[in-house]
Amino acid sequence: MTETENLQNELVFIPLGGTGEIGMNFNLYGYKERWLLIDLGITFGDDSTPGIDVMMPDTTFIEERADDIEALLLTHAHEDHLGAVAHLWPKLRCPVYATPFTASILRRKLEDVGLASEVTINIIPMDSKIDIGPFSLDLVTLTHSIPEQSGVLIQVDDTRVFHSGDWKFDADPMVGDATNIKKLAEIGEQGVDALVCDSTNALVPGTSGSEGTVRKNLLEFVKGLKGRVAIASFASNIARLETIAKVGELTGRKVALAGRSLLRMNEAARECGYMKNIAAFISPDEARDLPDDQVLYACTGSQGEQRAALSRIASKSHPSIRLSEGDTVIFSSRRIPGNEMSINRVQGRLADLGVDVVTAGYEMHVSGHPAREELKRMYDLVKPRTVIPVHGESIHLHGHKALAESCGLKSILLKNGDVSLITPEGVEKVDQVHAGRFALNGKRLVPLERGLLRGRNRVLEGGLVVVTVAFDRQGMLKEVPQIYGFTFFETTADMHLKEDVAASIEDEIETMSKSVCKNDTIVVDAVKRSTSRSIQYHYGRKPVVEVHIVRG
Repeated sequence: MTETENLQNELVFIPLGGTGEIGMNFNLYGYKERWLLIDLGITFGDDSTPGIDVMMPDTTFIEERADDIEALLLTHAHEDHLGAVAHLWPKLRCPVYATPFTASILRRKLEDVGLASEVTINIIPMDSKIDIGPFSLDLVTLTHSIPEQSGVLIQVDDTRVFHSGDWKFDADPMVGDATNIKKLAEIGEQGVDALVCDSTNALVPGTSGSEGTVRKNLLEFVKGLKGRVAIASFASNIARLETIAKVGELTGRKVALAGRSLLRMNEAARECGYMKNIAAFISPDEARDLPDDQVLYACTGSQGEQRAALSRIASKSHPSIRLSEGDTVIFSSRRIPGNEMSINRVQGRLADLGVDVVTAGYEMHVSGHPAREELKRMYDLVKPRTVIPVHGESIHLHGHKALAESCGLKSILLKNGDVSLITPEGVEKVDQVHAGRFALNGKRLVPLERGLLRGRNRVLEGGLVVVTVAFDRQGMLKEVPQIYGFTFFETTADMHLKEDVAASIEDEIETMSKSVCKNDTIVVDAVKRSTSRSIQYHYGRKPVVEVHIVRG
């Protein structure tokens, strides 16, 4: 890391999360040994991360420089941009800057972990300018699927970078302000050395569509429905929540909120002056007493999350909501890559209940991220010398780079941990630092690269066998080794195989001298070797073997 430490008077950009993946955004800007952090988010586990629900960036690199951190700036209130603050702030202990709605959401998360009184949250207005250490920041209102998304122009001396965060162009966003086109154009007139830009939809042609269109389509569709209706969407999409409220009002249905995160978003939105003309929502308990055709549920769980309201409804474990034949569930959301199996599972269970599941074909969702024509328009406005694609998987980053170059712009591909130097002359990758992941394992943060996932995957793929071997004081076997097999010996027919495994262990131990049998390390290795060999012979699998030695 000596190269990076020597860059005293140049602007350094290091993505530590969210580049080469969707989610877990964490970006560092360094100048004269001072650091500005932008966003600190989480991502969710999937079938490739057994037993792990939440992951977040490994902050080791910047922890070692915690005294040099000027601030953490949050661009907006989505989980993949601020969800890790409550877990990782104690490692950084720096001031946090956010606009009012984002600050309101963060404050609630900090209260949950007892940090609300410790973290200094500096609330900054939309489209405001602020100096933090050597960094001059100019916030720009951008439209997204949540209120108060801000891009930020970062300037140090004569170097200027525009960091977009998540965004789209939507002249009719329904909630919050539309993108400040005038300010983007003014920034472009002054020149931008690099555009660090959202790549999520870089392969999608055209534009992302308008929230206003979704409102019209949902209203028309729900008008023709009988029975109870549930609409599943991202809880943070306040415009969609307001749309559901309006649909309920215009179709004679009372709207009930199902899901804790929806309740929180509703509280924060009203606290910050949004949804002023929307009637109070009712509870699911109150909705039970209404006729079916007067009920509309707004639900969490559009991604198939196991603990979310819709999953519990589908499994008939929700305490207040039951859906059945004649009812309708509308998925007003897109499928996030990696969630396909979970979503299919929930939709299948709903279909088994006789519920009509509506997923596509009616334009009931629009993305909050820019498609290709919107990216081109951003290039025209900001006029960057170089485009740095972030916020996307590898295929999205490559697509974004190709698009930028087709527009006559320079572009450079980075991955998490790459150190780039940004100057008016261009962008250059100069170094690499550690970039890993922390997994939230219960209440502990565990670095993933230290074998946690590897061990769990080995158990899932090969199974687990636990062997207990008991010796007397003379070093002789007291009894037949006791064997427990996870995913083995599950049927009566398998019992003789367990006996064969035990016999092979006994044979292995009997070849040892009494003195050797008193050495636990040698015995454990021998038992593991014998057990693994025997299981592989009978089952064709190589298990994880744990051995316990009992003496006396």
